[in-house]
Amino acid sequence: MKNIRIIIERSSDGFFWAYSENVDDINGGGATATDCKKDVLDCIDTLKSLKGDNRPKWLDKEYRLIWKFDTESFLDYYKSIFSSPALSRMTGINEKQIHHYASALKKPRPKTIKIFENALHQLCEELLTVEL
Repeated sequence: MKNIRIIIERSSDGFFWAYSENVDDINGGGATATDCKKDVLDCIDTLKSLKGDNRPKWLDKEYRLIWKFDTESFLDYYKSIFSSPALSRMTGINEKQIHHYASALKKPRPKTIKIFENALHQLCEELLTVEL
């Protein structure tokens, strides 16, 4: 199975842009990270409709999309799920600082990004053990 890495970033103009790190012809954009992700999926659907030599060969095999967000894009995309207070409790990062990252007023350092990532992965591991 081919992993296709899609990078979603917030640009200096406030828009969100996406592109594939390892496959040509996949890109998208939008006013929100959600719109951007939807545009990428629309782009892939358009590629699927192509015929003959115009159709990318990777579409004929199994593939999985891997979404790689910058911090601002992640916070925008998941804002309806993770509130600033919840993220603060999970990471130990001040709520005001999280708001600055979400609004792109400040960029987190690599160490801070790793704190976010580790807290999210820990939550996912815990949720995988939950039964209802």
